[in-house]
Amino acid sequence: MSQLPLVLGAGISFNGGDILFQLIAMLILLAFLKKFALGPLLNIMKQREDHIAGEITSAEQKNEEAKQLIDEQRVLLKEARQESQTLIENAKKLGEQQKESIILAAREESERLKEAARTEIVKEKEQAVAALREQVASLSVMIASKVIEKELDEQAQDQLIQDYLKEVGESR
Repeated sequence: MSQLPLVLGAGISFNGGDILFQLIAMLILLAFLKKFALGPLLNIMKQREDHIAGEITSAEQKNEEAKQLIDEQRVLLKEARQESQTLIENAKKLGEQQKESIILAAREESERLKEAARTEIVKEKEQAVAALREQVASLSVMIASKVIEKELDEQAQDQLIQDYLKEVGESR
């Protein structure tokens, strides 16, 4: 074991010039790396970060716009439903009004036709009564003239009336 520290101690020597040279070379190497490799790499990473942030912002903005459009479409759809419901209700009301006016017009026409028929019936009745009066008058005149022509007994007079009624019945 006594040989081990000698072996370790034999290879170690402190040379300040080599360390200083290697330190300066390392610092120069780091400066070149920073200027030519790390700077552009950081710029590329910064650009990528900005690009990703912009894409996220754009996506969020588009998401908000989509939400607004959806909300607008919902409002428009609700308005359209309300408007269609109003139109349906107005159409029903108009239909009911037209139905009522048609029924009223039909009733008025019916009443007018009834009144015209009543007037026509009364007119025809009056004409029939007038015609009947004329016939009765002419019958009375005929009977009177026949009675005057013949002075008859009661049986002959009945026979004459029966004959005359037969003549009147056949003439109709």
